[in-house]
Amino acid sequence: MENFKKPELIIFDLDGTLVDSSKDITNAVNYAIKPYGLKPLTIKDTVKLVGEGLTRLVEKIVGNNTDIKNEVLDRFITYYTEHLADFTKPYPGIIETLEKLDRYKKAVISNKRESLSKKLLQELGLLRFFDIVLGSDSVYEKKPSPVPVRKVLELLKIAPDKALIVGDSNFDIQAGKSAGIITVAVTYGFRNRESLRDADFIIDAIEQLILLTGE
Repeated sequence: MENFKKPELIIFDLDGTLVDSSKDITNAVNYAIKPYGLKPLTIKDTVKLVGEGLTRLVEKIVGNNTDIKNEVLDRFITYYTEHLADFTKPYPGIIETLEKLDRYKKAVISNKRESLSKKLLQELGLLRFFDIVLGSDSVYEKKPSPVPVRKVLELLKIAPDKALIVGDSNFDIQAGKSAGIITVAVTYGFRNRESLRDADFIIDAIEQLILLTGE
């Protein structure tokens, strides 16, 4: 983009961008629904459903069985909290890239709850890289709303034209564009390339972010 300025702030999505959490989320879902006779999910099923937060995930899974929604959600959260990082790992190149981007302000905006987001980042040794971590319950709206992006900009006193967001879904792209910041989509996460076409930039590996920022 002609008006692309060297950023001062880089915002990251969590699941599907920094970490591959698909197996642990799938295991938690299947634990949560087991007593209710619902069909177990595969990892492939799960990645199609995630992105809008835990409550919305459970709503999609239980469908018309709304009477069990709260019980399933409670079972999911109880199990998932204790098994956040059984199989979840940072994607290749994430730690090395974050280390090379040490001079930038960095934040995480996840549609996972803030406490779970921070706990997962802590368990994986990633929390130290970030100035701010916001989750689905940190502000009154979550992605694709621009509200959490604007909150990060406000807290860190960064102008929109000096920030970019990196994510693996259209929710990240929409949130970023609505907040007036540059959007970078990664193709290795939970969504296909076609759903990312509105991003300002598309990268296939996180290391390409270093080239994009001019490091």
